[in-house]
Amino acid sequence: MRKVNHLLLLLACIFITSSAWAKKKPNVIILFADDISARELPIYGSSVWSPPEGGNTSDPNYRAQTPVLDKMANEGVWMKTAWCATVCSPSRAMMMTGRYAHLHKWWLNGDLGTEYSPTGKKTRPWPLYASSPLQLGHVAQKAGYATYWAGKTQMKNSDHTKFGFDEGVFTPGAEGSGDNPNTDYEVIYKKVDGKKVLFNIDEQKAGGRFPLKSYFWKPSVQLMNHPESKEQFEWWPNTPESKKNFGDHSYAPDIELDFVFDFIDRKHDEKKPFFIYHTSHLGHDSFNWHIPASKAKWPGTPKVEWEDGKYTRTEPKVTGDKGVYDLHGTITEPGIHHHINYLDYQVWCYMEKLKAMGEEDNTIFIFCADNGTSGYGKKSPDCQKGCHVPLMIYAPGFNFTKKGAQDALVNMSDILPTVAEVMGYQFPTDYEINGVSLMPYLTTKTQEHRDWIYAYHSNKQLIRGSKVLKDGRGKWYDVSNEVDDLISFPVIKDWSTVSEAHREERKKMEAILPQFDVHDKEHGEPAR
Repeated sequence: MRKVNHLLLLLACIFITSSAWAKKKPNVIILFADDISARELPIYGSSVWSPPEGGNTSDPNYRAQTPVLDKMANEGVWMKTAWCATVCSPSRAMMMTGRYAHLHKWWLNGDLGTEYSPTGKKTRPWPLYASSPLQLGHVAQKAGYATYWAGKTQMKNSDHTKFGFDEGVFTPGAEGSGDNPNTDYEVIYKKVDGKKVLFNIDEQKAGGRFPLKSYFWKPSVQLMNHPESKEQFEWWPNTPESKKNFGDHSYAPDIELDFVFDFIDRKHDEKKPFFIYHTSHLGHDSFNWHIPASKAKWPGTPKVEWEDGKYTRTEPKVTGDKGVYDLHGTITEPGIHHHINYLDYQVWCYMEKLKAMGEEDNTIFIFCADNGTSGYGKKSPDCQKGCHVPLMIYAPGFNFTKKGAQDALVNMSDILPTVAEVMGYQFPTDYEINGVSLMPYLTTKTQEHRDWIYAYHSNKQLIRGSKVLKDGRGKWYDVSNEVDDLISFPVIKDWSTVSEAHREERKKMEAILPQFDVHDKEHGEPAR
């Protein structure tokens, strides 16, 4: 009976989809933010969020302001409980492949399935396309879409041309691509007086928290397959004009969006549907080259102001050199709340662009993040600190039967099958996808999307249903009631104190987990 009902829901969804977008395929945009817990967005109603130095605060001065995301969430849908993995690489693997780590083998940053030579020697981590050849970009291309990848890739030891994207702009460049000659905003390891220390290239002295190339101010930028480039990969700035305008005031999120909009314009002129995978660095902590002594985790952004239903942006002005800079009041104070405000501004830019092109009603826009906030949830297997992220879906031209806040359980693995269904692509019947398309839930009267969600952290597993949650430490929590900080659920120590329904759900969770628990015995073998 359950299979029949699911089939009816799927047929209804296909009918509604084809009716709503009968004339042409809808465009799809995913804005995938970096290291932002659900609690950081006001719409989630948390009583606690992150201050500039990381940790916890309830100070309203550090609360993000997101009028555009709030409107998008309330007029579209937003998911109260959406899970990813606990840190960047495995989370992006889940998003891109629609699979869990037992298949794609990216268990944790630095714990990736290993490729072996014919003689049995370890060579490199498995690139995702070796274990999972049907990803977001591939699906979009097969469905007839022009595809673009902007921002952070996090795809170690990989050929970036093999992910199904026609073009891209990468900050801080494709991994393993070497040094960008256009910026000295870089922290490296260097021997100083015989000792290996972190070294700030701009200041020419020791400094920084971890090695990195700049992905915010004066960023390292690389283009892939740009029509005006002479090479497949080319450092930017790459023209006399762009080199003249590039400097300490140049901001990567602005550069990314400019290239995204250029791509959209070209594909719109060609009357071709487009898929944008915008993996922003906004939300990630970073060294602050403008203020090297800053203890805050998140450098400031260009100032933006929301007034009378629109944003105005202050053009950044930065003068100085070698760690001594005057920002002329054009850049905000540090803090993740400003990163989220800037994401809200960029979503507004997207919406204004789509309206001007007449494509707003023909576009599905998805906003989400890859894992919990640095200094709070990132890398944490405790409760749902590391994996609880925001998720909003906005499609004003689509006949959603749901609106606003949703209690449905959603996993980031669900995005790929959702996008595939929107685009009209069907996976081969023998190709395993762990995600579940959201379209039947969003376009019918069913009240449940899925009854459990899953996350992973190396060999640790996390799972939750509507009543119970098991974290990576093996603790069980009662999640049947909401808590004001989204995390302080009561630990279940005595199962006789909870309902029979709680105990039954626990049994179900325990029966599900073994199929994914292969870290120690099938660590590196890819599954196609």
